[in-house]
Amino acid sequence: MNAMWRNPVVAGIAALVLVILLAATLAVVPEQSQAVVYRLENPIRIINRYQPGGRLADGAGLIARVPFIDRVVFVDKRVLDLDLENTLVLSTDQRRLNVDAFARYRIVDPRLMIASAGSEDGLANQLAPIFGSALRNALGQRTFAALLSPERGQAMDAIQAGFQRDAAKYGVEIVDVRIKHADLPEGRPLDSALKRMETQRQQEATEIRAEGAKRAQIVQADADAQAARIYAESFGKDPEFYDFYRAMESYRRTFNADAQGDGARTDFVLSPNNSYLRQFDGRAR
Repeated sequence: MNAMWRNPVVAGIAALVLVILLAATLAVVPEQSQAVVYRLENPIRIINRYQPGGRLADGAGLIARVPFIDRVVFVDKRVLDLDLENTLVLSTDQRRLNVDAFARYRIVDPRLMIASAGSEDGLANQLAPIFGSALRNALGQRTFAALLSPERGQAMDAIQAGFQRDAAKYGVEIVDVRIKHADLPEGRPLDSALKRMETQRQQEATEIRAEGAKRAQIVQADADAQAARIYAESFGKDPEFYDFYRAMESYRRTFNADAQGDGARTDFVLSPNNSYLRQFDGRAR
């Protein structure tokens, strides 16, 4: 027996068998992966499974399995991206839109994902048409202008909710959905839409200016009424002072006309006894 082990060929074969046995028994679960252990093609446990609020590497490391009977399938634990390019959407105002969007999702049930999609690549292929359908259903209930307003956030929530209902069958949680941009097709549809938008904005501007002019007239009328009331009250309290104030205003506007005009000089020839200059002799009696 000892002689057999001293044989380098036998020792090499034994070492190789030992290495193969260890490789079939031990496996390393990466921090970013979930490991599903299958025994005779039946899932028996999940290692390093995603837990809401848990650590990323909760359970990762070296694991043992029954050699040649257990099979380990690794599934990504991180948030994954799904891009959707040039999806045609028809809005409620009958505008054809080319929409680019993306979704972020996480595999929360790896056993269900493997059973329904087979692999992560197969999962992405399964989720793409579901995402497109949810996008068309949500945006098809809104106008093109709604995508340019705060209502856009409500559309995102509707898309995510619709997407989540179908994605749950694949053991997936939809983390976020966003529209990168939504464009009208090039050519006549785009030019016509831009023309309508320009006309609408011009109409809104005209209405705003008209409303502003109306309010300005109301404010001016109220100010004139208050001024007239104040003048009337002043005249009732002291008619002589009111007459003096009005005369000073008249002098200022008449004799200061040169400074307010285009530079042309105006000469006035008045008799000292002219009634217009009576305030220069003191308060009229």
